[in-house]
Amino acid sequence: MQVPETMGAMLLEKPKQPLRLRKVPIPRPKPNQILIRVHACGVCRTDLHIVDGELTDPKLPLIPGHEIVGNVAQIGEKVENFRNGDRVGVPWLAFACGDCRYCKRGQENLCENAQFTGYTVNGGFAEYTVADAAFSFHLAAGPGDAETAPWLCAGLIGYRSYRIAGKDARNLGLYGFGAAAHILTQVAVYQKRRVYAFTKPGDVKDQGFARRLGAVWAGGSDEQPPEQLDAAIIFAPVGSLVPAALRAVGKGGTVVCGGIHMSDIPSFPYQLLWEERSVRSVANLTRRDGEEFLEIAPQVPVKTQVQVYSLDRANDALCDLRDGKVEGAAVLSMGAS
Repeated sequence: MQVPETMGAMLLEKPKQPLRLRKVPIPRPKPNQILIRVHACGVCRTDLHIVDGELTDPKLPLIPGHEIVGNVAQIGEKVENFRNGDRVGVPWLAFACGDCRYCKRGQENLCENAQFTGYTVNGGFAEYTVADAAFSFHLAAGPGDAETAPWLCAGLIGYRSYRIAGKDARNLGLYGFGAAAHILTQVAVYQKRRVYAFTKPGDVKDQGFARRLGAVWAGGSDEQPPEQLDAAIIFAPVGSLVPAALRAVGKGGTVVCGGIHMSDIPSFPYQLLWEERSVRSVANLTRRDGEEFLEIAPQVPVKTQVQVYSLDRANDALCDLRDGKVEGAAVLSMGAS
């Protein structure tokens, strides 16, 4: 494949300012990297946290985006697991060292030297990107690129949260019905779990969306479900949902906070936590999470609802996500799908 010298990319030059469309040099792959012609890149709430300055250590100037689908355009000299033309997916975890105490005990998601796509290294809001071949996923033929892109974070982080919630959680609550929840609902229903969807109070549109995907109940986050939950996953970045979810789970229940950023959790009475309820967070993902989810997603099959934007409309996608106007997932398409 003939690779040009420059590409279009949406750059974050300073937090709390709009992204700027710029012409920049196309990166060249290092020995362990692949160069990817980006076809689609999901727009994640984490991107919004970065742009809004809520995640405070981005590499600047930065090309955001960490739900990348494309094809390999060039390979570094040490790459053995990809060939030119392969369909590839790139997730949030860009690199883990393999040597720190966390990596050595199988927790590469907590690596002390980790790098993150679209945060500490450039991501996929561009026509091309480079990625470490060892942390990229082969993607089989299947759904279109725009429909597959949200799998690379909403799907993978959602699936990690789902695993941590526990295999015995038959009644599962999902707080915040966006990209991750609408993917995860399909997996849970496929595995014959009962999904209870919680949206913003009065959001009948998303409640109807959840029911169409198989949720047995959908209501506002200010409501109690008709049955006690075995576990709940909070995707909305709203700290006050933690005590709300604790009220909804039964004895021994788990509340999983699935986001990278959340507003402060208000104080709550110990009685909500008593009887062996637990609250825990999810940080990043492991390659095992990706392999497992990418195996099960086609079996379900997961069908991602997307709102597609051109690369130069990345700011519109971020605004719509911020304002709650996206049903399903927002995705940038580079016109190659």
